[in-house]
Amino acid sequence: MAAVFVDRAGEWKLGGLDYMYSAQGNGGGPPLKGVPELEQYDPPELADGSGRAVREKWSADMWRLGCLIWEVFNGPLPRAAALRNPGKIPKSLVPHYCELVGANPKLRPNPARFLQNCRAPGGFMNNRFVETNLFLEEIQIKEPAEKQKFFQELSKSLDSFPEDFCRHKVLPQLLTAFEFGNAGAVVLTPLFKVGKFLSTEEYQQKIIPVVVKMFSSTDRAMRIRLLQQMEQFIQYLDEPTVNTQIFPHVVHGFLDTNPAIREQTVKSMLLLAPKLNEANLNVELMKHFARLQAKDEQGPIRCNTTVCLGKIGSYLSASTRHRVLTSAFSRATKDPFAPSRVAGVLGFAATHNLYSMSDCAHKILPVLCGLTVDPEKSVRDQAFKAIRSFLSKLESVSEDPTQLAEVEKDVHAASSPGMGGAAASWAGWAVTGVSSLTSKLIRAHPTAAPAETNVPQRPMPEGLPAPAPTTVPATPTTSGHWEIQEEDKDTEEDSSATDRWDDEDWGSLEQEAESVLAQQDDWSTGGQASRAGQTSNPGHKSPESDWSSWEAEGSWEQGWQEPSPLEPPPEGTRLASEYNWGGPEPSDKGDPFAALSARREAGAQPKLDSWGDDNWEGLETESRQAKAELARKKREERRREMEAKRAEKKAAKGPMKLGTRKLD
Repeated sequence: MAAVFVDRAGEWKLGGLDYMYSAQGNGGGPPLKGVPELEQYDPPELADGSGRAVREKWSADMWRLGCLIWEVFNGPLPRAAALRNPGKIPKSLVPHYCELVGANPKLRPNPARFLQNCRAPGGFMNNRFVETNLFLEEIQIKEPAEKQKFFQELSKSLDSFPEDFCRHKVLPQLLTAFEFGNAGAVVLTPLFKVGKFLSTEEYQQKIIPVVVKMFSSTDRAMRIRLLQQMEQFIQYLDEPTVNTQIFPHVVHGFLDTNPAIREQTVKSMLLLAPKLNEANLNVELMKHFARLQAKDEQGPIRCNTTVCLGKIGSYLSASTRHRVLTSAFSRATKDPFAPSRVAGVLGFAATHNLYSMSDCAHKILPVLCGLTVDPEKSVRDQAFKAIRSFLSKLESVSEDPTQLAEVEKDVHAASSPGMGGAAASWAGWAVTGVSSLTSKLIRAHPTAAPAETNVPQRPMPEGLPAPAPTTVPATPTTSGHWEIQEEDKDTEEDSSATDRWDDEDWGSLEQEAESVLAQQDDWSTGGQASRAGQTSNPGHKSPESDWSSWEAEGSWEQGWQEPSPLEPPPEGTRLASEYNWGGPEPSDKGDPFAALSARREAGAQPKLDSWGDDNWEGLETESRQAKAELARKKREERRREMEAKRAEKKAAKGPMKLGTRKLD
């Protein structure tokens, strides 16, 4: 044991080479030992001087290996006779140990055979730890496929490995594999698992530089794996690193054609928001959230955006909260995707301390009251709970007006991480519920969500005829306020996303996309009227209408404070005098929610109400006249092109030639 040294990784290094000699016998016999105590490690054929000196060249070394094994499990060897008793040597190793200390030197196995016997099924060295060590020693000459498989299985075994071995043996190999071996995303899981054994300083020195470099990668598997495991390393990232080196790369995920990356990017904002600066949080992030909530074709992603906004609302500045939260949650309550409406209600409740009493009475409660007759019972239940919560606050202030300052103390307060805890506890559904909700919705059976969706509408007043159900075509609409690209670019992006889903095996997400696409931006038809300043006119849209013109075009701060004049109703709008006020009652009078699942008639226009001034609700469908005119122009242009081509072909043929017709 005195000749064995152990390094930081727990690897054994052999020392004390003073008594080594050539196995070929060129240098004479073994050297004389100056310390008599070392003679007890000599094999019996050297000690007794008998005629059993005929032996293999490894016989003496294998005997001494047996002595080392005995000392490892039993302590220092008192005398050679003690080798006869295995003591605490494991049972799986005893048969092979006995071969090493056998009296006949010719029967002792060579090193290769000894290792082979120990690694046989059920042997002492047949375990994951030994296999990992051997693979790491030869990792430089392994094939890429072998490395991928090794790293995938490594994370399962790290919990059973010694901590020092993981830090000083496995971690350097993982870093080297990523830096020079093109291992990719597969090294992330074991890398972060080993990182738990590091101190804060070691983590920032060894792992954070690698993580920052990974975020700039274009590998989608790498990006989504980083987003999924961000909670394991976010505490080691400082704010300058997040704002300058990580967030600029993460925001590209909001525009990715892959829905899974968009979803994970939204969820990652729960962790990044406390470390974002004023510009990234209140401006850049809010632009992307507005676009996702308004234009994303995936209902679960719109739901997650609302959830995330409710969770990070306390980190926003006071002006941003006042401009964004009420509008965002109001829009969510009109989403055709039911879980998004639930998220909007819970978002109001989670951030209840951030609204003034005036906003509660004039803006929030009218929205919540409209949801008490929602077709979905889950939406109605949450709406009633939220209404009772807001009413209790209003009633307490009404009874004692001196409480107003205390109740509204957080309304104009600066962003505070402490307030985030209250939102997190109230909206605990946001952390665990959203992931499972999204996974269930994405993996839903395609027949559960057809490509054409009948979106439930608000109920008509008693006595009015129930609106006829209309089918929403599964095509996205455009909006001047929230457009980030031209319409043709959006079409190309959608088609490319579908192609990539086929390549990347996203399961039933493709069918989900077809169904949810029909619901995009559809809340403008649910009783939210068009506003003069919100009507989108593609013919007058500026080519530069993108998020760079955020302040000039669509923004949350417009629309709530400044009322705008209303345009005259378009043709086809039915006046109040045209309704059959004294007509017979609808046939489904017994069901108070039956009218909610029906759509308004094909020629009817949405009515005007007070929420039409909300820019979050400013996305409106193009007029049918404009669409018909555009289609007519396209047909006319196509016809002219076909005529020109036919004339070209006719001119190229030249005069017709006379000839005889062959008879059969």
